[in-house]
Amino acid sequence: MSFSSEVKAELAKHLGKSMHCQIAELAALAAFEGNVSAAQSENPLLREKYCLLVRRLFGLEETESAAARKRIFSSVKMWNDETGESEPSDTVNGILLQQTCCKRAFIRGAFLAGGSISDPNKSYHFEIVCRSAAQAVQLRDVINSFEMDAKIVARKKYQVVYLKEGAQIVDILNVMEAHVALMNLENVRILKEMRNSVNRKVNCETANISKTVNAAVKQLADIAYIRETAGLSSLPDNLRAAAELRLEYPDAPLAELGGYLDPPVGKSGINHRLRRISEIADGLRDRGKSLAVGKVMDGI
Repeated sequence: MSFSSEVKAELAKHLGKSMHCQIAELAALAAFEGNVSAAQSENPLLREKYCLLVRRLFGLEETESAAARKRIFSSVKMWNDETGESEPSDTVNGILLQQTCCKRAFIRGAFLAGGSISDPNKSYHFEIVCRSAAQAVQLRDVINSFEMDAKIVARKKYQVVYLKEGAQIVDILNVMEAHVALMNLENVRILKEMRNSVNRKVNCETANISKTVNAAVKQLADIAYIRETAGLSSLPDNLRAAAELRLEYPDAPLAELGGYLDPPVGKSGINHRLRRISEIADGLRDRGKSLAVGKVMDGI
């Protein structure tokens, strides 16, 4: 079962505590399904929730008779007394969404009818597909009344209200009162954050090791060049000692290398000496290039 199906299965069994909350959720099912007779929906969880609400609110087992339809439609403000007909609407009458608990139930019903959540192991995405712009605006505004940042995007002939951030998806699950799914999502988020943290540390340590190795290779190349050209004896005593230690301990980190000196010096001290050695090597290379160019010019 997908994570989205798990959330819906949990919500299908959840009932608001008050009658007005149950009516708000029933209204959402009617609006988002496009027909209050959600008992005929192809969505089995939607049918389950619809029948549960109708039994709890009206004690009805049968929902298709004229008397039953009038009672149900009237409760969600979608009945026209003059025509004696139901008037399904994309939006829910605002009088049914006055209280916070009713807004929670409305979002819950909208999600059951047209929502989905991506697998949190792969990405964070929550959406509810709406049949019209007016429906999308109402849903977005109700969601954002819980201090979230839901947005709307057009997708073919539909409007989609969506959330992208993991923290906001946790919040919307809490709003809909899908507490088991919320805990499962939080567990996934914790594992992902731990994994990402470990990866960041490993990448950082790998980068530092690579940087240290590259620096040591450059230092060894510079010392070898000086030894082959001017000779290590041409270096001041403190630099010659640092160069000889680097040759003796090619893999040692700077702090360890400085500890072998007498007297020992810190990381910054040994780093300064090795940097001076590199500058001397670069100077010798530049001088060698200049002499080579001079010889070529003399031969022309």
